Amino acid sequence: MSEIRFDNRVAIVTGAGAGLGKSYALEFAKRGAKVVVNDLGSALDGSGSSHNAADLVVDEIKKAGGQAAANYDSVSTVQGGENIVKTALDAFGSADILVNNAGIVRDHSLPKLTEEEWDIVLAVHLKGAYNVTRPALAAMKEKNYGRVIFTSSGVGLYGNFGQANYAAAKMGMIGFMNTLVLENAKYNIKLNAIAPNAASRMTEKILPPPLFEKLKPEHIAPIVMWLSSEQNEETGMIFNCMGGWYSRTAVMCAKGVMIGDGLKTVTAEDIQANWDAIRSLDDAKTIGSIQQSFGFVASLLSK
Repeated sequence: MSEIRFDNRVAIVTGAGAGLGKSYALEFAKRGAKVVVNDLGSALDGSGSSHNAADLVVDEIKKAGGQAAANYDSVSTVQGGENIVKTALDAFGSADILVNNAGIVRDHSLPKLTEEEWDIVLAVHLKGAYNVTRPALAAMKEKNYGRVIFTSSGVGLYGNFGQANYAAAKMGMIGFMNTLVLENAKYNIKLNAIAPNAASRMTEKILPPPLFEKLKPEHIAPIVMWLSSEQNEETGMIFNCMGGWYSRTAVMCAKGVMIGDGLKTVTAEDIQANWDAIRSLDDAKTIGSIQQSFGFVASLLSK
């Protein structure tokens, strides 16, 4: 197998001052990429800021013989996202890879979840993905090449008590990604999502210590490297990853059952009578666009 390299490529990693982002930045640099290390230097809840986190990672990359530039903007604003991409263009003349990794948490069950806690988590995760991805895609389109990674979460895919804001943001990224896959297919831009579980500030107080020790961020970096590589041709996919385990997950649609024909009235009792067939996931398949979904139903109605 050929070695995966990123020579002459420029990678932007948001939230790269520690944890997963730092491991990505170091691995990209090790494999020849020029890296923009973005980190606001805030606390886990998004408060405060410091240049120290990003600077230390940049220094580490440079001491190892790599090339890197620091950026301290917040992903939560349009201007911040534009500045992050501008850092890549000004320092290295390109933006080939983007890893949307920056994140914060404000955990509470819904009755205790304030509007401010809802808004700030969506601003960093979901709006943050928009703020950085939009200018990055503009740069990628000019070169007819790009790789974008979204950091979703099992919390969004499957749910977790006390994290409604985080879950909404992380699942929102999937819808965002699915649309961008269609909009950017002709530009050789591949967009994928990971749902990682790793030792970090976010999981330190949640995971049992023996498990926490095994979930090193370095276990997530390999799939990020692969999805970011020129060799990867997959797009629009979601991958679970933790502790050396990797699997694909997907939103799927089952074949269901055609009760009506679009003209006759369907009753609640008809739904009740066909409930087992409606809720079954037998022969479920992935759907590539809403048009495919409409086309499937239209074909049934035409019979």
